[in-house]
Amino acid sequence: MSATDTSSRVSRFRSAVAEGWTRERFGVLGALALILITFAPPFQVYLFTDFLVVSLFALGFNLLYGYTGLLSFGHGLFYAGGAYGIAIVLRDLGPMIADIVGTGISPLVTFMIGGVVGLVLVIIVAVPVGWLSVRLQEIYFALITLAFGMLGYSLIIQDPAGLTNGTDGVIVLLGTVDLGGTSLRIGGRRIYYVISTITVVAATYGVWRIVNSPFGTICKAIRESPDRAAALGIDASHHRWMTFIISAAVVGIAGVLRAGLASVASPGLTHWSTSAIAVIATVIGGATYFYGPFVGAFIFLYIRWAISRFPALEAYWELFFGALLIAVVLFFKQGAVGGLLLLRDRVLGNNDDSDPGGRENTVDPGEQASAASDHEDEPGNDNMATDRGDDT
Repeated sequence: MSATDTSSRVSRFRSAVAEGWTRERFGVLGALALILITFAPPFQVYLFTDFLVVSLFALGFNLLYGYTGLLSFGHGLFYAGGAYGIAIVLRDLGPMIADIVGTGISPLVTFMIGGVVGLVLVIIVAVPVGWLSVRLQEIYFALITLAFGMLGYSLIIQDPAGLTNGTDGVIVLLGTVDLGGTSLRIGGRRIYYVISTITVVAATYGVWRIVNSPFGTICKAIRESPDRAAALGIDASHHRWMTFIISAAVVGIAGVLRAGLASVASPGLTHWSTSAIAVIATVIGGATYFYGPFVGAFIFLYIRWAISRFPALEAYWELFFGALLIAVVLFFKQGAVGGLLLLRDRVLGNNDDSDPGGRENTVDPGEQASAASDHEDEPGNDNMATDRGDDT
């Protein structure tokens, strides 16, 4: 990319920020908010880091559910896979890596290697699991993913080859990096928040590029009408399989971050109740919106935290969440994001079809798939936006 192209893009970005409440301006405000969180009280930093991890978990799940129409109750398997991958590397390979690179920087190197190993482990598991699962649809797909998830749970508690430490899980100790007389504890709340923020932002951008590419358009077309997509020559099973693997990889990254945040990789991460967290966050926020999982995760965690502030309500927090889910299902069929946008339109009298929430458009799915299949092999079309919120 030439200097002229870079300068032109920067100028367009500045113009978009100055024009009004555009996506670019929201991006700038969001970046400032992420920086300010660093100076918040330690517990709030921890809680917001937890929110980022759950958001990435739900975002990876929604790539399969919201954009391909496949409801999974077994994504906790990949969540745990990422966590156990980094935990085992830290436990078993940490001393060897320290001997090679030196004790000063070894905790950071071991953390990075463990993250890569956890991601590779998740992909290795997702390839056969996805290949078998995508041959089923609707409730049968949900049931087989649930079965795989509980199979993984049973396998972990059996402690195969002494790797998983059974029901006790594997302790995750991130260590301290010593550079030039400066010590940085990777597991410290503010340091780990910075690491988590960078990782989540990068992963979110990657998912955004995917859903706004020809591949993402084909996934939406398959979700709307698999038969019509197949009539255009699209291999629905293959695209579902690829989406399953990508979705699992994103969830695996969240699992790696979860292990460092919780300081343990435990069997509970692969239980169906953990998988349900992603489902709940997505439903609350809105599956048809790219940022729906983030809004849903924020509501889920912060309402849960607010309830915990009152001991009299803490024992019945499931009741409040049940009522919240009922309200969302009955009155906010497009989730909290859709409800807020609808309220905004009614208050402001805005009846146009523009939608900054990242919701997909309503173009005929056959036309979407045809356009994507015609252009997916052409250079320069990897960022073809189809969401109305991304065209503004």
